[in-house]
Amino acid sequence: MFIRLIEKKTLITNKLLIFASIPIDKGTYDKNPLFFNINKIMTKSIKGTQTEKNLLTSFAGESQARMRYTYFASVAKKEGYEQISAIFTETADQEKEHAKRMFKFLEGGMVEITASYPAGVIGTTLENLRAAAAGEHEEWALDYPHFADVAEKEGFQAIAAMYRNIAIAEKAHEERYLAFVNNIENMTVFAKEGEVVWQCRNCGYVTVGKEAPKACPACLHPQAHFEVKKENY
Repeated sequence: MFIRLIEKKTLITNKLLIFASIPIDKGTYDKNPLFFNINKIMTKSIKGTQTEKNLLTSFAGESQARMRYTYFASVAKKEGYEQISAIFTETADQEKEHAKRMFKFLEGGMVEITASYPAGVIGTTLENLRAAAAGEHEEWALDYPHFADVAEKEGFQAIAAMYRNIAIAEKAHEERYLAFVNNIENMTVFAKEGEVVWQCRNCGYVTVGKEAPKACPACLHPQAHFEVKKENY
């Protein structure tokens, strides 16, 4: 048993030594995600700390965001925005992963928190996008930087790093939502100023033009299923 523990410790140490060879600016060691690939690297309990409350607060927020985005996805689909619906669903899954990361730092028991959460209604896709963007902005610009600072002061470097890294994802979420807001407001979801490559999300048919076809010539699905073709490979 003693030998196994030593082997495990050596393995972790070797990983950190390898990561330490990567050039980074002074002061970023504790914030670099490479140093926190293991969920919990803490030497003390979070019980009774403000960080514990912040974790539960943000866990609840991420969980609620996941459900709201799931509802918003249904609305977008009904309104003929298949791509936006898929983006809401994708983001909902990502929020679930954020919530899971936060939940794993908690240590059980009952914790009382005081927090405010959106109590808004399900609106149109445009309204939902604006609401979602506002929520993402609050997280990455205000809440998570503050929670990271608190965690750092309380000695929880891994939690501080987690918040700072998740904030990066939330910023990307806001930017994507705002891009779709712009598309709907300017009526450029299915029409662009210049020619682009459109792709049917249902069957993969592609065509070049300023506007997406009213219906896919290949599978006959309506215009709602078209999006600007993207290549990320």
